Amino acid sequence: MLATENDLMTSSEEKSFKVKAFTLPPLILHPFTSTEETAFLLESSRASLMLQGLAPRDKTPVEELDRRLLRGRYAELRMLFYIGKDITRWAEQCAESAEASGIFEGRRIRPETFIVLLVQEIPAHIRAKLESWGVLDHCALFRRSFGLHAVLQDFPSAQMLTPDFLRRYHRYLDQWYEQRLRDAVFEKVAAGEVTFELYASGEYSSMLEKSWSIAAE
Repeated sequence: MLATENDLMTSSEEKSFKVKAFTLPPLILHPFTSTEETAFLLESSRASLMLQGLAPRDKTPVEELDRRLLRGRYAELRMLFYIGKDITRWAEQCAESAEASGIFEGRRIRPETFIVLLVQEIPAHIRAKLESWGVLDHCALFRRSFGLHAVLQDFPSAQMLTPDFLRRYHRYLDQWYEQRLRDAVFEKVAAGEVTFELYASGEYSSMLEKSWSIAAE
């Protein structure tokens, strides 16, 4: 079957669009949790299921199950806080790079531009890498991380947070994310307009060391 003129034009435009994709700084994420925090998260998940009647109850008192739940929620919140720091720093670097390039001149490219890209139009290879790390809902992860970082500059102790907040924190974080976007004036970019890579902090450090070794030879 012969391609039509419109097909050829579309194909040509797509190739041109891909060639012109702007390379953003890499997104470097630090370890999400420590071994101890991972154990807290698992305990919290089991406690939550038991409290909701979705898993068989053992003889553990309700008060102890609730304590495990809250300890895990605090660990979750801490994880989101530090991921929020990483993606906020990255988004600011992306906005600076985009402005310096002149490619997006006349467009309202702000840090929020790249946060929305992460949440709504994440590239397939980035999604695949996150899934290989066990991150299946990257939308919620990045949305809530950014929402939390909009409110907290330093991470508080557990005693500074109420139990009710810890039980329902995700609702607040989703609202903070939406409010931060409403307060900002920015323009979105399509996934095909930019490209970037994702690394764990240790992985990126290893890459840098190798490049330095090669440069020294």
